[in-house]
Amino acid sequence: MYFRRGITTRQAHVDIPDGTVEEEFAREGFSGRASHLYRKQAPLLWSDIEGDLRPHALQLAELPGLGTVDYVEGRIAFLRNADTVLSMARVTRPMAYDFRNADGDETLFVHAGSGVLETTFGPLRYRGGDYLVLPRGTTYRLVPAVDTQLLVIETRGEVSIPDRGLLGHHALFDRDVLEVPHPEARDRAVEDGRWQIKVKRQDRITTLSYPHDPMNVVGWKGDLTVWRLNVEDIRPVSSDRYHLPPTAHATFVADNVVIATFLPRPLENGDPGALKVPFYHANTDYDEVLFYHDGDFFSREGIDAGMVTFHPQGLPHGPHPKAIEAVRTKTRTDEKAVMIDTRYPLELTPAGQVVSQPDYWRSWSR
Repeated sequence: MYFRRGITTRQAHVDIPDGTVEEEFAREGFSGRASHLYRKQAPLLWSDIEGDLRPHALQLAELPGLGTVDYVEGRIAFLRNADTVLSMARVTRPMAYDFRNADGDETLFVHAGSGVLETTFGPLRYRGGDYLVLPRGTTYRLVPAVDTQLLVIETRGEVSIPDRGLLGHHALFDRDVLEVPHPEARDRAVEDGRWQIKVKRQDRITTLSYPHDPMNVVGWKGDLTVWRLNVEDIRPVSSDRYHLPPTAHATFVADNVVIATFLPRPLENGDPGALKVPFYHANTDYDEVLFYHDGDFFSREGIDAGMVTFHPQGLPHGPHPKAIEAVRTKTRTDEKAVMIDTRYPLELTPAGQVVSQPDYWRSWSR
């Protein structure tokens, strides 16, 4: 059943009535039932918040322990739930051991740096803007040529490519652009003749030692392997006259987790009444995390590359008031960011609490 009452617009996100703002109240991440609310003031202009439900901005570069020599100890989790763990890592020298995650798949987003990712299936060269997707149980080692900063997205469920529906299989990126490894002999000596693999299971580490190099695969075949995808190979969808929901930019999915990529694209220039900024929306079924990689993040001031914003379920979300004015003369976006939406609530880790800006929530009322 569909109802319409009071002052509204005929087309969502277009020609919003003067003196009102539009909020999308939706289920299932914009794909389920929805209503649009037309308010006299933006739903973010709160004067106070009492309790722990509030938006957060995290300065990830300041995470305590980030960048220690050891890769496993030096990747610091800042948000987590039963489905996913979000961490930051800094790798400045070749790892002294191989690593295997038995708890879940890993998607490493290369925020900065370059080098080689050695894996069971063979090596892959990486650079800034790469997604490196590692299925659960894959053995790997990072060999940076330039100091490397990684956003680590660990998911209990298997990472896959979302169904593109009516857009077809080649939308956003053709699967032919996914790079997979070719096995190569690895020439890595160890001082004591013992090669090691550190395995993470139930957040505990077991070390396996071998008298030979365990990365000794000479061939492989199948449809389960490591992927490399650079953001330059993603072609974002856009509409000249209608602002698309964030889920239109989904890159990967896992159980109860969506990973999306926001990239430079034309703004909605074909209709002067069309919204050019993200519409206000209620985070009803998903927590929303946004990692800012590069560019001009026009939807909100005070955010720099390498930071994360976290907007939990139960709070409305949308552009900062000043961004609405700033975008009027723009014709394109100039931002690169990674969004992680989670079906179930995330919790800040102790490290995440340390780097959370205490007054971020107040900025919405300014």
